[in-house]
Amino acid sequence: MPVEVILKTKIEGLGSEADIVSVKPGYARNFLIPKDFASPATLATKRQVEELRRKRAEREAKEMNEAQELAGKLGKLKLVFILEGGEGQEKSFGSITNQDIANKLKDAGHDIDRKKIDLPKPIKDLGEYEVIVKLGSDIQAKLTITVNHPAAKEDPNAEVIDAKGGKKPKAKKA
Repeated sequence: MPVEVILKTKIEGLGSEADIVSVKPGYARNFLIPKDFASPATLATKRQVEELRRKRAEREAKEMNEAQELAGKLGKLKLVFILEGGEGQEKSFGSITNQDIANKLKDAGHDIDRKKIDLPKPIKDLGEYEVIVKLGSDIQAKLTITVNHPAAKEDPNAEVIDAKGGKKPKAKKA
């Protein structure tokens, strides 16, 4: 027979803080309650739910504001990757993966998990791409990625990050 518990923290697949959920008695008794992830749902503890819900609303609002601010910053950012390629060919040697993009974002001061970068397959062709970065619930940022050949003329306003992770200085105006 399931027991009701009040979650104190978010648990994937079960619920968020301040949710009242029904779980098996052993799961509640042996895992949730001893690790302080939940408390038994009694009349007294149900009164505490309002305080937990208030904290949850504050945390979610803060996370939403931070994600929107980061989306604005990422939307303005343009990353340029330099990959070797054959003469006159649109193909390059190697590829750009979501891990490479995450590393370049970290170099630019934005620590984003590679799993949040929506890149269905590695980028192998030269050109310009828009990559979606999922920052939170319904908040996404479009990141512009340019893959150039080393002989290509560089955009003077773009921060150039080569495939090996080193930053190159901005192109000088002639």
